Amino acid sequence: MIKIVLLGTGNVATHLYNAFHINHKTKVVQVYNRSKKRLLYFEKHSTTTTTSISKITEHADVYIVAISDDSINEFTKKLRFHNKLVVHTSGSVGMMSIANQNKRGVFYPLQTFTLGKKVDFTQIPICIETEFPENLPVLEQLANAISNHCYHISSEQRKALHIAAVFVNNFVNHMYQKGAEICREHKLPFDILKPLIQETARKIETLSPEKSQTGPAIRNDKETISQHLTDLTDKTQQEIYKILTISIQKTHGKS
Repeated sequence: MIKIVLLGTGNVATHLYNAFHINHKTKVVQVYNRSKKRLLYFEKHSTTTTTSISKITEHADVYIVAISDDSINEFTKKLRFHNKLVVHTSGSVGMMSIANQNKRGVFYPLQTFTLGKKVDFTQIPICIETEFPENLPVLEQLANAISNHCYHISSEQRKALHIAAVFVNNFVNHMYQKGAEICREHKLPFDILKPLIQETARKIETLSPEKSQTGPAIRNDKETISQHLTDLTDKTQQEIYKILTISIQKTHGKS
């Protein structure tokens, strides 16, 4: 059984805890957070907690730092133990940002997490990296215990992957918001777009994004594009529409 200490109690930490807690191959032996209130959820499940860095146990196989990206370096400098496997869960922070008194690694679950929204961890890709090759098997076992998809990815690859994830997740969700604004402005229910959103997502299960592209930009339907730009009264929406239209046309040789 792999013994884990979770350092943090946010979205990622909580979802990881839920996945580890129900798995017979893993055991969260302790959870750390500065706030006692943030630890109540974990105490409810009979897990040992602490608000003191000096009281973090040294009897664990992996220490998972699941805190804000900007805090990783300074926080890991404060850890009192040495030569333990300490990993972070960030998509954009380099492995070497972890302070060097411990063995460094990355355990990056590639998914969007929201507190209270359950996820199926078996379907979540987990990207791992270690400073020393001898530590890789531990992270492999940990990843394979909760997921069917484990990838060995370097820090540079992970940074690129995180950028790609921002495009396909964060930016796409922002487009949903813009669509919702247009619907609201014209007294239309956003629900009317949901079947279209779902079909668009389903298509890339069998087709590449390039082959899935539809719409006035790829058809080079200039009249429709011009009319859309006229009908959009919000300047930001107009600019987004123009940028994406140009990008689609350049990608497909329509410009």
